[in-house]
Amino acid sequence: MHMLNLGILAHVDAGKTSLTERLLHTAGVIDEIGSVDAGSTTTDTLALERRRGITIKSAVVSFPLDTVTVNLLDTPGHPDFIAEVERVLGVLDGAVLVVSAVEGVQAQTRVLMRTLRRLGIPTLVFVNKIDRRGARGEALLRNMARTLAVPLVPMGAAAEPGTPAAHFVPGLAPSALDALTDHDDDLLAAYVNGRLTDARLRGALAEQTAKALVHPVYFGSALTGTGVPDLIDGVERLLPAAVGTADGPLSGTVFKVERGPAGEKIAYARIFSGTLRVRDRIPVGDGREEGRVTALGVFDRGTDRRADAAGAGRIARVWGLGGIRIGDALGSPGRVGEHHFAPPTLESVVVPRPGTDRGRLHLALTQLAEQDPLIGVRHDEVRQETSVSLYGEVQKEVVQATLADEYDLDVTFRETTTLCVERPAGTGRAVEFNKKDGNPFLATVGLRVEEAPPGSGVRFGLEVELGSMPYAFFKAVEDTVRETLGQGLHGWQVTDCAVTMTHSGYSPRQSHAHQGFDKSMSSTGYDFRCLTPLVLVEALRRAGSRVYEPVHRFRVDAPADTLGALLPLLTRSLAVPRTTWTRGDTCVLEGTVPAARVHALGQRLPGLTRGEGELESAFDHYAPVTGATPPERPRTDHNPLDRKEYLLNVTRRTADGDN
Repeated sequence: MHMLNLGILAHVDAGKTSLTERLLHTAGVIDEIGSVDAGSTTTDTLALERRRGITIKSAVVSFPLDTVTVNLLDTPGHPDFIAEVERVLGVLDGAVLVVSAVEGVQAQTRVLMRTLRRLGIPTLVFVNKIDRRGARGEALLRNMARTLAVPLVPMGAAAEPGTPAAHFVPGLAPSALDALTDHDDDLLAAYVNGRLTDARLRGALAEQTAKALVHPVYFGSALTGTGVPDLIDGVERLLPAAVGTADGPLSGTVFKVERGPAGEKIAYARIFSGTLRVRDRIPVGDGREEGRVTALGVFDRGTDRRADAAGAGRIARVWGLGGIRIGDALGSPGRVGEHHFAPPTLESVVVPRPGTDRGRLHLALTQLAEQDPLIGVRHDEVRQETSVSLYGEVQKEVVQATLADEYDLDVTFRETTTLCVERPAGTGRAVEFNKKDGNPFLATVGLRVEEAPPGSGVRFGLEVELGSMPYAFFKAVEDTVRETLGQGLHGWQVTDCAVTMTHSGYSPRQSHAHQGFDKSMSSTGYDFRCLTPLVLVEALRRAGSRVYEPVHRFRVDAPADTLGALLPLLTRSLAVPRTTWTRGDTCVLEGTVPAARVHALGQRLPGLTRGEGELESAFDHYAPVTGATPPERPRTDHNPLDRKEYLLNVTRRTADGDN
């Protein structure tokens, strides 16, 4: 039977997890539908998820249909957990985007649809909650077409929306033909010539849906079940099954890591080709180590079961790969895990309560970072502080509750601050020669630092012959460059820069007669790792650097008569409106605003708009920080900006031999 890996995505509270429960019940996998409010759903397994009534971690559950077995991935809807959604997108064959018939298209709905379109993921739309008071049918469909700006194909209509008797009436809407003929001239010709058959029309629908050219829309209710059988039929007929051969070379991608009851690491991996078997030894990630699979689990009829093998198209739980990380490839790379959403732009220091074991806290945060690499744990040995990267305040509350519930650690957080970056302002060069001019290390390193295009990250290159010294020394320099650029002249991560090695040199291996290797006369990787930060920061100092803060693009929908109160608020928030227009009695403002101001803007908006204002924001770009003094971030390294302090920390002596 074919496999289909299906994602369920939505803005928070659209009814995504409830729809998952209804799908499992309709497919005969569960006998009783769980409740989000009661904390009894199948996919929200964390105690914190059940208590808060939101999805925090992606979950996998399987159910069979007539011709395909569906691995359904339930994802978080709250924007603070967008990283969980990002990791799932790379393993999907198709998706269902859930929209509330009451609230309609919301901020996260637009973000998700844009991303699904960009990635070309075939997507069905399910309008949920048609039985709720205030639910809309045809009016909502028109609103969706305008706000999502994608080709929608209504697969029927909502009858009696907004009442307990609401139900779905199947039937391809007349407007479907317009959407389909936009992408198929032959279909248009068949219609004009009177030769268009129902079979030809539905064939075009399946073909265009599979190519993500159009998006069929179903109406229904996860609570009553109306429309859900039709959605299931669409999943089976319109979404493409997984491709890949079980006999090919192994290729898979890890999209989730969790810890088992005994603390063992369990990886969730999508297998794109080949077959993964118990006892297989496979290269992990970039080949940095080889792992041995000790156990496998696959998903089947609402649960997971142990298996000896997992073939192409499967999602497997994998035991035994101790060094595995999210985004790692199993075997040859599958779909490379590019970033679909912006990284976190906020940071907060974790403050342990008196008596809290700091060692246990550091271990716990490290394990949380395994499950969510974008948490970005950063430890300051000097101040004995640990900070984490965040998307928002809700995520901070969840991290705090997780530490309390799962690790019995009582912590608070300091006020959230904005994560800035640094970029070189020009070009700088520096070089230090082996054992000359106060260089205590047996190494020669010369580096040039220059600015690179925005978004290019860090590039490292060579202007010296690769054979001029052992490759391990070049690797030590490159790795240290990337690590050192984690903290620039002002303490922020340096990005969008090119670093070129311009000089190299080393002392060959020396031995005394009748004795072994003498490392006091021979270069080691340690010499290059210690010298590189000094050279790099000097080159960066000569280039200069500027601090950039994250800037979000925003959209505010609010009653038109509140525009007068909104504009002063936007001015105080340092927002720059780019476009403003009125649609009926609603005004829409779009522009940019510093990320540091988004939270306060969202808090003030309801009070100025009678609770009707809606703010959508997403990272857009980094902009130079204005003002005479750029913000500083405390350093957590040995501070190569201060040569004497650095050498005291690294070598326990200064270059002239003083203790």
